[in-house]
Amino acid sequence: MDFTEIYKQTASLVSFSPGTHFLLTAVQDRLIIRRSDSFQIARTWLVDPTPSPTSAALASLSKPKGRAQAEDTSHWITHAAWSCDSEYVLAACAKTGVVSVFKLRDEAWSTRIEAGSEGLVKAEWAPDGRTVLCFSEWGLRVTMWSLVTGAATYVQYPIHPDRGYAFRKDARYFVLAERHKSKDTLGVYDAQEAYRLVRHFPLPTSSLASVSLSPTGNYLAIWEGPLEYKLHIVSLAGSVLGSFSPEPDPGFGIRMVSWHPSGMFLAVAGSDDKVHILESLTWQPIATLELPTRAPAGVHVWREPSVWLEATHGRGFLSYERIQAPFTLPTPSAQVRSKPTKPATRATTTASARGGAGTTQLAFNTSGTLLLVRSAALPAAVLLYDFPLPSHSPAPSSSSSHTTFHTTSTSLLVPRLRTVLLHTQPVSTARWNPDPGRAGRLAVACASQSVYLWSDEWVPEPSSASPASPAHTAREEEDGDGEVAECVGVPAQKFETRDVRWAPDGKGMVLLDEDTFCCAFEVEEEGQDGGGGA
Repeated sequence: MDFTEIYKQTASLVSFSPGTHFLLTAVQDRLIIRRSDSFQIARTWLVDPTPSPTSAALASLSKPKGRAQAEDTSHWITHAAWSCDSEYVLAACAKTGVVSVFKLRDEAWSTRIEAGSEGLVKAEWAPDGRTVLCFSEWGLRVTMWSLVTGAATYVQYPIHPDRGYAFRKDARYFVLAERHKSKDTLGVYDAQEAYRLVRHFPLPTSSLASVSLSPTGNYLAIWEGPLEYKLHIVSLAGSVLGSFSPEPDPGFGIRMVSWHPSGMFLAVAGSDDKVHILESLTWQPIATLELPTRAPAGVHVWREPSVWLEATHGRGFLSYERIQAPFTLPTPSAQVRSKPTKPATRATTTASARGGAGTTQLAFNTSGTLLLVRSAALPAAVLLYDFPLPSHSPAPSSSSSHTTFHTTSTSLLVPRLRTVLLHTQPVSTARWNPDPGRAGRLAVACASQSVYLWSDEWVPEPSSASPASPAHTAREEEDGDGEVAECVGVPAQKFETRDVRWAPDGKGMVLLDEDTFCCAFEVEEEGQDGGGGA
């Protein structure tokens, strides 16, 4: 794996273009476009820091007097994104209430959107790449600004600016959770007809937490806030198709919801470290996965080698250690942390005090054959479950001791624990490769000078490593199952990988530190699944 130089960034605003040819970066009040092949700067724009008249008036009233002034960051970019066709980029400054839009092929072209007295908390592109969505403060409204007509469409009282809305996969309809007269409602808008209202109906929730639209666009999952564990499935016509609430109610509500790519299943998790798998016929659970305290026989357990960064000087790669199952999983108090960070320490302490804060991540890979689960009770672990599809439903193995079965026609479609990845520091990010052809590849970050890679697609080749090499020995122990797990050091003196973002083609990734970033790309050579350090 090859690494680029270290570059500056602000607010983690770094993203590949949809075609992966360019890289967008925000540095304070400047947008920078680099070519992804050479990393040479192709475009750069300085965002106009002048606030909207309303924002300027409000800022002058709230400006403290008689105090030392800290560095003014109000003109810094808070949101930056590509349009779907890479023709335009937007840069929003939420504190000044301004959104600037630039055109990649015409450096002189630009336009400016100013929020009024309602303020601005978020700006993003609609799927058509020609409409900008602006969410105001206090949930007053969301505005759709068209770059084609220059017109604006307003929808009042969205419940959440960061969730509670979705576009259908074909970009035809926009659904928005709204609150009118203290009641939760849902609006369905036709995005191809200037966001004309199609349907508006009440929701069966009292305090909606979020919504999630199925990949097929047929079903909408909505769930209550933290006081009640209850989920409903509604159609875009407003019909309630099903509801789910476990007995007894574990309390603290639903934390994570993830749709299977086929739309046939829905994974639901809360603060009790149980993952319920619902099927789309009755919307009842076909399986309940409980957080394991012990990895049974048949499960692959990989552990990060201790002090491997010091031994390799942060360069090159090293295979995880293979632990023979059954194996008792370490609790947070037993985790060995070589370089703890303050945010991770607080999170770990809070989780320990509460006896575990529940599931923190649910994610299917692009093919739907694997389910990733992370929990605050095991902050340094990543659990990977095999998710059998209807076409091939293997019988559950001995690892099903942590799975509750339900007698249904789909009883064989039960996930089983396949792999556990253990790290010396709490996991900060874990992301599946977005390329459908590389669905079995995973990248993990732990706020350390490294990135961790797991894959189930390794094909053993006798010539790829000598029989005596450590890599050959570790992979031979896999008995042909195709798994490989590697620790890859980032060749930099001061860099902690806090976040990982794959390129759209899945061949590279962005590694983010607090105010810097670098990119890593696969070495395009046959016979190399991983790569050497740069």
